[in-house]
Amino acid sequence: MPFAAALSTAPQTDAALEQVCTKCRSELSGAIDLAAVFFSTPHAKAAERIAETIAARLAPRCLLGCVAESVIGGGQEIEDAPALSLWLGRWNQPVALEPFHVVLERTSEGASLLGLPDGLVAWPGDQATTRESGDQAATKDSAAAESAAVLLLGDPYTFPVDLFLAQMNENNPSLRVLGGMASGTRGPGQCRLLLNGELRTDGAVGVLMQGPIGLRSIVSQGCRPIGRHMVVTKAQDNVILELGGKPPLQQLQQLWQSLAPEDQQLFQQGLHIGRVINEYRSDFQRGDFLVRNVLGLDRTTGALAITEHVRVGQTVQFHVRDAATADEDLHALLQLDVNAHEKRPAAALVFSCNGRGSRLFDQPNHDAAAVRAEAGDIPTAGFFAQGELGPVGGQNFIHGFTASVALFEE
Repeated sequence: MPFAAALSTAPQTDAALEQVCTKCRSELSGAIDLAAVFFSTPHAKAAERIAETIAARLAPRCLLGCVAESVIGGGQEIEDAPALSLWLGRWNQPVALEPFHVVLERTSEGASLLGLPDGLVAWPGDQATTRESGDQAATKDSAAAESAAVLLLGDPYTFPVDLFLAQMNENNPSLRVLGGMASGTRGPGQCRLLLNGELRTDGAVGVLMQGPIGLRSIVSQGCRPIGRHMVVTKAQDNVILELGGKPPLQQLQQLWQSLAPEDQQLFQQGLHIGRVINEYRSDFQRGDFLVRNVLGLDRTTGALAITEHVRVGQTVQFHVRDAATADEDLHALLQLDVNAHEKRPAAALVFSCNGRGSRLFDQPNHDAAAVRAEAGDIPTAGFFAQGELGPVGGQNFIHGFTASVALFEE
């Protein structure tokens, strides 16, 4: 198979690099298109050496990497301990890879992003729109997106990921963005991002991939809906003032009375709300909702504040989350993907929330083990992110408590 991965828990960086490079090279000879490396904070001081060593020994066309509080490799999740995970990929057909480092620059006209790859500016959908009718342009744009994706690793303190994703959704419709924000750091300047043989400490590093990449994406938000879906009838900014013509507090009181005792307990532990992405669907199923947190409830007015801008006419439904629901959701989505495609997954990159792992599940290695259980013993790497990136309903978002998985076909 044209993929390989290796994990080392050696505390010395040089020893860990030797182990993963040797193992991966023994499994994958010849030229390497893409390398991804994720390393825990004990290796952060040697980040530049990690980039230089992998670039020199393996000579990948593109190398991405970042620091993380916990690292995924194979079927393991190494939490709060030294770990270094390396993943290699090669495609048998030509694939265009355009690495980039993007940073925020503030000007008199507002914030802008510098360093975006040329391929995003010349996105096929933009060209088609100027020449074709709307339907023809959409068809071409969709076809381009199916053979393209962006892998992105960002610094949560200096990279405006919401701005980046908003621009992507508007200017590069349907182009998938997967990845995560680096973790294990406490402020600006501490992040360690790798791009080819160099170290970056701000912004985001990524690669625009175009061609027969065979990438499929899964975003498991780990929630399930409760009650019924409702339409926002009055809202301001991120505050829902009315749901279905009633104050949200009144709707929640009615919902509470209809819940089973176990769901009432989950309701009290943490309530979430899902916004339907595609309002044109007649029925809403798993994956149709973008799940966001509930910030607070005003008992005087009955208004509800959430972590998302709200507008009148949107369809929403309350959700709950627990370990059992998160487990069921990830397995179900993986099974759905495997059953829906003729080609089996041959490799995976996994970006899990740092609120998952042992913080959510009773058993260790949950997300890594789930991928292995449903997709097979395939080369896998990843990390616990401080915000996971992935598409839901055809648009890209940053998520929390989510497992975002990139599956690469045989």
